[in-house]
Amino acid sequence: MHSDDIKVWGIHTQDDELFLGENKIAIGWKKFGDLSKIKPASKDAFKEQYMKVYPESLKKSMLSSVGMLYRFIYEIQVNDYIIYPSKKTRMINIGKVIGEYSYNEKAIEYVNQRDVKWIKHIPRTSFSQAALYEIGAAMSLFTIKNNVDEFLSYIDDKFKHKQESKSDDVLSIISACDMVELTKDFILNTLSQNLKGFAIENFIANLLEAMGYRTTISKKGGDSGIDIIAYKDELPPRIVVQVKSGNDKIRETTIQSLKGAKEDGDYGLFVTLSGYTQNAIEYLKKNPSIRGIDGNELCDLILKYYDKLDDDYKKLIPLKLVYIPEIDDNHL
Repeated sequence: MHSDDIKVWGIHTQDDELFLGENKIAIGWKKFGDLSKIKPASKDAFKEQYMKVYPESLKKSMLSSVGMLYRFIYEIQVNDYIIYPSKKTRMINIGKVIGEYSYNEKAIEYVNQRDVKWIKHIPRTSFSQAALYEIGAAMSLFTIKNNVDEFLSYIDDKFKHKQESKSDDVLSIISACDMVELTKDFILNTLSQNLKGFAIENFIANLLEAMGYRTTISKKGGDSGIDIIAYKDELPPRIVVQVKSGNDKIRETTIQSLKGAKEDGDYGLFVTLSGYTQNAIEYLKKNPSIRGIDGNELCDLILKYYDKLDDDYKKLIPLKLVYIPEIDDNHL
């Protein structure tokens, strides 16, 4: 099956609870008002209203915003697919639009809403770099064109997964990407593809040493649930570390194995490239002597202590410090 006749949209938000908890997709522009009341239902009418509400807006910003507002109410159709990359969970959420446009005047910010049914939640590390570039677009709402089959192949194996876009396709959208998220994608994908099992344990040990800890790596096959032992100095407490390199979310039972390996007075550290199930998160809250680090936090630590990593790891994850403009989206 091909995706030529299927419409797939990408959308961003800072409100995971609204999108995933209440099964909505939504955009802001609260001052703009109810989109259904803009008559006639044309882009020219939307432009006129936009200039009334945001008179100081630049023309480029106005055209981009009007396009998103108009698409949200009139171009998105029921049964269209929606791709939502969550920065909080680092999962790619794939769903289908099941409701017409509605205006929720009681919403704090995201007043323009539509109902959605989420079908799959997939780790970002499962996708090609080209697909991640495309959904990293700076716009709140956009059309996915180049990697449709790759996204849809995760919900129906009848779709043919195309190869990565050509470099020209990728380069044409890099300037619109959230570079921080793309850098984290690059780091996690590199670690996931190149460091498995014992190799990832060595890397985490090196990262801990860069943070000022002394570490000892357990022998293969004899760790009893402990991969690394770390000390901040010559004195207790001892920190026992378990590392997982897979893409699946960590379950409560997996963390319990680390707790069982601890001795009195030990602290536990669980490190994963992915994330934790809700039960696992609750378990960690109830057991403060064990700290859980997910893929997002791991990337933050790698970026913070990158200069102190061994040269071999810096060659594996080549990064360069750059400064990019920070765009203020508060008016959206």
